[in-house]
Amino acid sequence: MGILKKNTHSDDLSRSGPPQIPSLDWNDLYHRTSLVSCLVQGVYAMERDRKKKRNGSESLATPWWKSFNFTLVESETLYDARDGSIYGAVFQNVINYENTPDSIVPPRYVIALRGTAPTMNDVLHNIRVPFETLHHGGRYKHVIEEIRYFVAKHGNTAVWIAGHSLGAGLALLAGKNMAMSGLPVEAYIFNPPISLMPIEQYGYNHTLNCVYRFTRDIIKAGIAKVLDLDEGQEGPRYKNLVSWRPHLFVNQSDVICSEYIGYFNHVVNMTEAGLGEISRLASGYSVRRMLIGDGENWSSSSSPDHLHFLPSAFMMVNKTESSEFYDNHGIHQWWNHMLKQSATFNSYYSMNYL
Repeated sequence: MGILKKNTHSDDLSRSGPPQIPSLDWNDLYHRTSLVSCLVQGVYAMERDRKKKRNGSESLATPWWKSFNFTLVESETLYDARDGSIYGAVFQNVINYENTPDSIVPPRYVIALRGTAPTMNDVLHNIRVPFETLHHGGRYKHVIEEIRYFVAKHGNTAVWIAGHSLGAGLALLAGKNMAMSGLPVEAYIFNPPISLMPIEQYGYNHTLNCVYRFTRDIIKAGIAKVLDLDEGQEGPRYKNLVSWRPHLFVNQSDVICSEYIGYFNHVVNMTEAGLGEISRLASGYSVRRMLIGDGENWSSSSSPDHLHFLPSAFMMVNKTESSEFYDNHGIHQWWNHMLKQSATFNSYYSMNYL
């Protein structure tokens, strides 16, 4: 989403990368988080290598995946059809992952997507987010085709997807699509955009925030009932979605993604108050899309293109406070060695959708 400050970070792994992990433990969430976030950073570095014409020994991208025993599948690099920029890449695990003695099966392939680069084309993709039309863009169609190709060839358990910022939005939408089709893939979603207003950032008190969210849910659920738009939230596709729990990584001070915290806490509060059905209807329906239209239908519950329509998720919240947008939104925070001391982890699983 937001464009990070120039010259505030380096593509040089030796200068700005994580501390070396002597032996990668796939069961350790922080090890997995560090690895996957570095693969995403590798895509950023690939695009800057391309733009700055850094070739051969001058290229800075390769160490970001090579240090974790991954290799780039060059033939599957994702280029934007309009400006030729690199926005995604496929990395292959060169270790014999099938024989790794971990309860979590390591990926054979990771499809990683970068966030916003300072180009007009990326800005135009960002504008799609508040209007909930990101799924209409060419990048989304390319990403979902890429995921389906690797899943068909290697199986869904062998493929992971990851993205940061704008790339996180694309990965989240594609992941939901795959989950609803019965082929869920492991997903690592860093600082994803959300179309809801970030009211946690406005400084209102907790009670006022709760009243706002409750009123919003009542209005949306009421419209859904009156117009019979809730029928799409039943059936096997949505039961498949409930069982899929992507890993969301959000910073409580990041205006772009922090509302996921309030959203999931609100769902829990509504469920505990016996109002889970109202929350279910409201989360799967968008008044904004009804007003502006999307060329298909009015209910986001008929397709997985509503970014925050997530019945279940694992969510890590970085509580480090900073006044700098780069610190709150940057991908680098997720390989910081102090993350264990500054983050909390929660698991959300909604029974309201079953």
